[in-house]
Amino acid sequence: MEKRCLECNEPLRGRSDKKFCSDQCRNSYHNEMNRDDINFIRNVHNILRKNRRILADLNPGGDAKVHKDQLIVLGYNFQFHTNMYTTRNGDEYYFCYEQGYKKLDEDYYTLIVRKEHLL
Repeated sequence: MEKRCLECNEPLRGRSDKKFCSDQCRNSYHNEMNRDDINFIRNVHNILRKNRRILADLNPGGDAKVHKDQLIVLGYNFQFHTNMYTTRNGDEYYFCYEQGYKKLDEDYYTLIVRKEHLL
């Protein structure tokens, strides 16, 4: 039985474990297989970048206080952040990369910038 390319169904020549007839077919096949995952990842990454940009723009000095409505008007999405840090006394900080915030009360947040860079 002759092996065929997984993308274009052309007969394969060469190595016995070959799956694609060309780099183009290999790339097309994998791009199609990963399209949904890539779109999801791209959308989440865009939200995180936007959140980070909003926090950075509102916090040029590194320690600002803002109203929740100000974040919402600019399009901040509170459901997405890169990590969370809880202090010993129970304070919770949410971060989008190095930009973060802590909820002060019902309507205000303090914005901070994480100084140390974790790799």
